Amino acid sequence: MRANNNAVWLEYEVHPAFNEVQQSVHPRARVLLIMGLGLQLISWPQSLIDGLTRAGFEVITMDNRDVGLSTIFDHEGVPNLLWQALQQKMGFKVQTAYSLEDMAGDALAVLDACGVEQAHVLGMSMGGMIAQRLAILAPHRLLSLVSLMSSSGAKDLPGPDAALLERMFSAPQEQTLEAYVNQAMGVFDALASPGFRDDVKSMRLRVVNAIERSYHPGGVLRQMSAVMADSARAHLLHTIKAPTLVIHGLADPLVPIACGIDTAKRIPGAQWMEIKDMAHDLPQCLVPMVLSRLIEFFQ
Repeated sequence: MRANNNAVWLEYEVHPAFNEVQQSVHPRARVLLIMGLGLQLISWPQSLIDGLTRAGFEVITMDNRDVGLSTIFDHEGVPNLLWQALQQKMGFKVQTAYSLEDMAGDALAVLDACGVEQAHVLGMSMGGMIAQRLAILAPHRLLSLVSLMSSSGAKDLPGPDAALLERMFSAPQEQTLEAYVNQAMGVFDALASPGFRDDVKSMRLRVVNAIERSYHPGGVLRQMSAVMADSARAHLLHTIKAPTLVIHGLADPLVPIACGIDTAKRIPGAQWMEIKDMAHDLPQCLVPMVLSRLIEFFQ
């Protein structure tokens, strides 16, 4: 299914609540999931979606702009992230193809297309930043906010080392499916939770499915450009009124745990959950723990 935000089309899916008694979903039982950098709606663990629907929640997943089957912005070109970082350091205004606030507007368009007035909103990584922006932009539309392995965007927070960034954004030497898959598997391996790694065979199959569904590496860079440019968000988090849960892994190499702690401190009344040995992924074996906390929080 598709929603539109002006000229931008957003691909989304609705996963109905599993409810044998009631014919309709309670208005407070809808969850919008917003995925992270470069990842598609099919990247959510199916066990997480199934767990929420079995608990009586209708789940909405979406492709952010510039990824999956949503509008791709290749006409905007590929940004030079190093030059953008230098411009920001020197205090210059950076031009980006779009902003995280624009992406929050996309999420609103999906809710509108589904006829959903209010929803619990869970965002992972960049999706958590978009969810924060959504809570600032349209506070009346959120029943609650969950920021998972994300950040406030404050300037003084630690970030990943240069080697990890180079591994994430380096292009494969060959333009073949095998090369694309190997490059993506290398990135996921670098971000994987120690001791909680998913089965390599099933992970590789998910990567192949994602690449065959849509492959637009320029979109990852444009999304990252929007993340880097969103420097004012941290100073607005104190205005968030929605009940908030911040979840973060102690072993996150991409968005260090200090980023999650800072997010929780800036949002009034935010609840905090840290997970030992969790890195920058959501492996199957950790889904039950996260799912249990989410259901408790949403209810």
